[in-house]
Amino acid sequence: MDLPQDPTLLLVIFILCFILYLSLKSNWGHGNLPPGPTPLPLLGNMLEIGGDFVKSMMKLRDKYGDVFTVYLGSRPVVIVTGYKAVKEIYVDKSDYYLNRGDMPIWDDFYKNYGLALTNNIERWKELRRFSLSTLREFGFGKRSTEDRIQEETRHLIEELRKSKESFFDPRQCLSRALCNIIFSVMFGNRCEYKDEEIATVLSCIYESFVTASSPWGQIYEMFPGVMRYVPWYHKKFFKYLEKLKQYVNEKVKINQKTLDPDNPRDYIDAFLIKMEKEKGKTNSEYNMVNLLSSTLQIFFAGVEPSSSTLTYSLLLILKYPDIRAKMHKEIDQVIGRDRNPTIHDRNDMPYTEAVIHEIQRFTDPLPLGVPRKTTKEVKLQGYTLPKDINVFPLLTSVLKDPTCFKYPKEFNPENFLNEKGEFQKNSAFMPLAAGKRNCLGEALVRMKLFLFLITILQNFDLKSPLPLEEVDINPTVSGLGSFPKPYKIAFIPR
Repeated sequence: MDLPQDPTLLLVIFILCFILYLSLKSNWGHGNLPPGPTPLPLLGNMLEIGGDFVKSMMKLRDKYGDVFTVYLGSRPVVIVTGYKAVKEIYVDKSDYYLNRGDMPIWDDFYKNYGLALTNNIERWKELRRFSLSTLREFGFGKRSTEDRIQEETRHLIEELRKSKESFFDPRQCLSRALCNIIFSVMFGNRCEYKDEEIATVLSCIYESFVTASSPWGQIYEMFPGVMRYVPWYHKKFFKYLEKLKQYVNEKVKINQKTLDPDNPRDYIDAFLIKMEKEKGKTNSEYNMVNLLSSTLQIFFAGVEPSSSTLTYSLLLILKYPDIRAKMHKEIDQVIGRDRNPTIHDRNDMPYTEAVIHEIQRFTDPLPLGVPRKTTKEVKLQGYTLPKDINVFPLLTSVLKDPTCFKYPKEFNPENFLNEKGEFQKNSAFMPLAAGKRNCLGEALVRMKLFLFLITILQNFDLKSPLPLEEVDINPTVSGLGSFPKPYKIAFIPR
């Protein structure tokens, strides 16, 4: 057989063969992976994924089952759906999945440093142990944190009264209140709502999260080698995070100048004191890079998705006046109008507790969860996953699992109520994951949501400028994060 003589044709054949070689090479050594759509060379399953990653994965689940493989570019990723399979990842065999999975757009910024997004297990263990101890010392999950939240709710109520029953978008106001709780723990102070500092911080957090959740962020996950050099929309993500990092750096400089080793004021002080104690120690995790990264990651997680969830909660309660009326009745019976709600009140408020759980379930704050990576070879649903394979446990598939919830696609508090109207826990309730690498401040998230929401409803009724049938409760973005569409609301004093 004669070879073609045209050099252009030869070059095309060579390039195609090279692409095929790279594609085949990337697929070797991945063990008995679950089935999935056939990937194209280099492109992987880009055509099947389309613009909405979550919806695409749920469609593929219908074809391939609860566990299947997709290729993000040339990188194989095992998608895990449904309560039973996801629980195996987070709880039953959690030690096999302790490594944080690849998240290129975040990894390119943090470079494996910090508490939450590091893939270094020893670093994660050390920084988590320190952070849990330190945050508890400054009130995480304790009475002092409840006092801080109650104080902030008073500021929020005053701000809402200033609106004088006019219609406005509540996101900024709610976000500033929630942000102040984290400010006080991490930086030792709160900001006034009109302060430009807090407005800039919140804008950067929100926009970076939205960008990472957008189709551009998903394309970056598939083709990081190319997207790092393409000057498109996704570059805003790095600009926003860099501004946040500089903000944290300025806070650190202020603390360094006024540090009293015997009287730490906040998380940054505690970290600086630990840095000094371990100065000169080989391979210490207490360095400036980990301080900046851990502070930013905790701060980021403490504001988002909490602010989106609270903003979403008011939209849902606005949409369903019958649910709001039942909450008002329970609040009046248990708390009344004259005292501040406390976290202990939820033991006597089964309907309200069910509504708050249903809010977190329905709003689906982290649809994709956070990817994991296997620490060693492991069996999953009859398949053999090799060490270091990326695994995506889809939280949205758990929160909407019809085998676990009576009304998986509806907003209905009965998902958490038994026949007697009593609050009923559900092991499939894992809005922020579960197990050893779950959200550090999950208890704080629930405390904030309960106290802020109940205090608002204790003082106000809600009114929409639109007919209720036109109020849209579908999210604008559903990927890494889920966000309510912008809406307007009026707070009517009770």
